[in-house]
Amino acid sequence: MILTYQEILNNAKNGNIHITPFDESMLNPNSYDYRIDCKLLELEDIPVDPKKQTSYHEINFTDKGYTLSPNKTYLANTYEEIGSDMFVPSLIGKTSLGRLGLFLQITADLGNLGAKHKWTLELKAVQPIKIYPMMRIGQVTFWKTTGEADMKYSGKYDKFSEAKSSEIYKEFLGDCD
Repeated sequence: MILTYQEILNNAKNGNIHITPFDESMLNPNSYDYRIDCKLLELEDIPVDPKKQTSYHEINFTDKGYTLSPNKTYLANTYEEIGSDMFVPSLIGKTSLGRLGLFLQITADLGNLGAKHKWTLELKAVQPIKIYPMMRIGQVTFWKTTGEADMKYSGKYDKFSEAKSSEIYKEFLGDCD
């Protein structure tokens, strides 16, 4: 079950939902708007060797904004730290930006219990689109779980509060021989 406005507000006030900084005006009927921070990573050509990290270059964009180019993938992070030990967050884009051709959270929209940090956002534009630091770029919903919530996330990305490139290379086991 998805939490409503009042349930998100109540749980943020009593500490069951972590959103820092929290601004009640960013609440929606069943979600909370989040903002994009001030730094982007533009992914460059993916290395042929999958054991090497993805290469990128850093863009610190200003209040004049930054135009995302089509056919490029960008990583950014939320301005807010978001998470919960009781509810599963799901980060999605805003309809108004989707209608302009911005895909957000292309594949990794589901968070994990216990993860509380700034989330890495995956951005892809189908046409040039200008974005600005601190703009409301997406929304987070919170989902009630069933069963015991005793297993918390402790993966390779839970310690980061900045946009983080893929670390899938850490999962490769080596030769098949």
